Amino acid sequence: MIDGACHCGNLRIALDWPADAARIPARACGCTFCRKHGAVWTSHPAAALAVRIEDPARVARYAFGTRTADFLVCAGCGVVVAATCDIDGRTYAVVNINTFEGVDAARFDRSDSDVEGETVDARLARRRSRWIADVRFD
Repeated sequence: MIDGACHCGNLRIALDWPADAARIPARACGCTFCRKHGAVWTSHPAAALAVRIEDPARVARYAFGTRTADFLVCAGCGVVVAATCDIDGRTYAVVNINTFEGVDAARFDRSDSDVEGETVDARLARRRSRWIADVRFD
């Protein structure tokens, strides 16, 4: 289990990472939003994610561009913890590795990600195949 949180602890995550996946992909998105927040994303289709929100009034959901994802931003401390996308009635997610607590940085396989110019259909297909498909909010 990988635990993480925003700086003030209002948004907490518990990521059940597949045991057979020792390495964790860490994708630095090149869009202006992610660059300005320093977000680096990971996901695995066999992972499970639980998001706990202490005070829902202090959580902002931000969408931009194609408006196909909601970025979960703590309004208290400003940290972006995760992004979610609803596809055919199912919620998919990626999480920001910079919110992880106690994970050895040597486990990360870092790469840059550029989805500029990707069509909405291609974007949703990529998310459906690569993002975390078992997402719950506690």
